[in-house]
Amino acid sequence: MSVVNISVLVGYLLLMVLVAAWFSRKSAMKDGEDFMLAGQSLPPWVLAGTLLATFVGSGSIIGGASFIFANGPIPGVFFFLGTFVGIIALSLMAKKVRENSFHTVPELLRARFGQATGVIGTIVVLVAFIGIAAYQFTGAGYIFSLITPLSEVQGTLIAVVVITFLSLSGGLKSVAWTDFLSSALIVIGLLATLYFVFVHDLGGFGGYVNQLDPAFRTVTGKLTPLQILGYFLPLFLLVLGDQNMHQRLAAAQSPASARKATGLFFIGAIFMVAPIILLASAATIVNPSSEADMAILGLAAGDFTPAVVGATLLVAALALIVTTGSSYLLTCSGNIVYDLVFRGRRREPSHERSQVVVGRIAVAAVAVLAFVMVQFFPTLLELQMYAYTMYGAAVTPTVLAALFWKRASAAGAVASMLIGGIATILWEVFGPAEEVRSVVIAAPIAIVVLIVVSLATKPAAMVDRPARV
Repeated sequence: MSVVNISVLVGYLLLMVLVAAWFSRKSAMKDGEDFMLAGQSLPPWVLAGTLLATFVGSGSIIGGASFIFANGPIPGVFFFLGTFVGIIALSLMAKKVRENSFHTVPELLRARFGQATGVIGTIVVLVAFIGIAAYQFTGAGYIFSLITPLSEVQGTLIAVVVITFLSLSGGLKSVAWTDFLSSALIVIGLLATLYFVFVHDLGGFGGYVNQLDPAFRTVTGKLTPLQILGYFLPLFLLVLGDQNMHQRLAAAQSPASARKATGLFFIGAIFMVAPIILLASAATIVNPSSEADMAILGLAAGDFTPAVVGATLLVAALALIVTTGSSYLLTCSGNIVYDLVFRGRRREPSHERSQVVVGRIAVAAVAVLAFVMVQFFPTLLELQMYAYTMYGAAVTPTVLAALFWKRASAAGAVASMLIGGIATILWEVFGPAEEVRSVVIAAPIAIVVLIVVSLATKPAAMVDRPARV
């Protein structure tokens, strides 16, 4: 703990709380549309910032860094490549997603395939996203314990409170703007750390290459191509079908703004992911005794970076986690508001404030469930891969079919989601998940089932397009 670390942390948290409080004003938060879609008012640069901060969280700076520390930088490229390929595909979908402007993915599925599909989608989304929110709490607990005298458990509890407040105060308006400001801090922290580690500790990029473990210079490192695929697919599938991504694109000022924001998202991801890969692999040289989960965070110590840079790195890592956590709590509350409580109801003045109140209560309830869930997974990376796979295998194929395949049927959608989710769970419990990730098995099965059952049954049409609420 140091005065510099505490000062940077307090400054960041104070800024986040002030921004959230500003957008929580009654005049800025009139109804569910403001709470969940920011009144469809987000400009491209703010939208890009919130897309970036939402997707790059503790799964990247802790889980991803752990993977790279153990397997090398080139496998790390494949680990994150799914994000970039997914962003490119997402840019092609952006205008269509904005034009549809559904509050939640199950709302889209319900409108396209009927009530049963929407119900199953709601269950799968909540199970997967509560898991993603859960590991943000764990990651934040790590960092609070590094910056303050708090234990990891105490830090996790503080993280739950902070992340929950940011989510329930101003909805997507506050989340998007705090995400945007956090993205700037994150890029600054990562690039500053990269400069000092590579220039002062390694003597330049050449020194990094020369000192890197020869086993890490191969294309797949210590992994087989099939194992690499098991890490590529979850991120790729999550980007394509992630309810957070769809909600943010729906919150854009216009379809053109949504498309532009995905381009900025891609550029921003480069400035975050490249330093993460380089720093995590550099840690194997300058700090080989580090725990894998702390590969990047350990570089904040005075032996590697100046105090101000180290403090900025730690708080930037916390920012990554806080922004992602708040986004997933918020999006889960959307499922409760629009898929459970106010499902199918038309816009009425009496519902406007009720939607905000229910949304805030839902955020708090989901936060508690996420904190409970995280107690059952031994490592953050295991929880991360489970959550990504559950969503990517069970939901993403059906979401893409709903948007782009007119021949898809309700029976095919239901069968695909059920089989994708069941296959994920069975492989995690009974299969050799360490050797072959469940997504490699579950996703292809879900896609095949979707196609076969759809071709064998009557195609679905848009059956329940809800009024804007």
